[in-house]
Amino acid sequence: MAEVYAALTTVEGLAGWWTTDTQGDGDDLGGVLRFRFGAGGFDMKVLDLDPGKRVLWEVVDGPEEWIGTEVAWNLDQVDDHTVVLFHHRGWKEPVEFMHHCSTKWAVFLMSLKSLVETGTGAPDPHDVKIDNWN
Repeated sequence: MAEVYAALTTVEGLAGWWTTDTQGDGDDLGGVLRFRFGAGGFDMKVLDLDPGKRVLWEVVDGPEEWIGTEVAWNLDQVDDHTVVLFHHRGWKEPVEFMHHCSTKWAVFLMSLKSLVETGTGAPDPHDVKIDNWN
């Protein structure tokens, strides 16, 4: 569980599975993480940290559709496995970009799993590309 929590709260961990261009402060309440991709990026404010249990971000900069949405990571331990319950909520309307992002989140969740299990994830720009938004 500690490896998953670190992968969600440290710049090194986040850069290992989401995007190699990650900067900021993810392990302090109120900190801001800056994630950059070839097609743009997002800034996330850390709203809640409960070690080994929960991480919550609010999107404070990025595409208009993302601003004000929340990205939540709830963690649980079942036997010797960490269960990650992920939510990206607060979309104002179900635009096409939201559907693209849902699929990309799945790609990056698999990258997170790989990072934790093998030590190597597939962060942007090494991720699976799914369409022209990447």
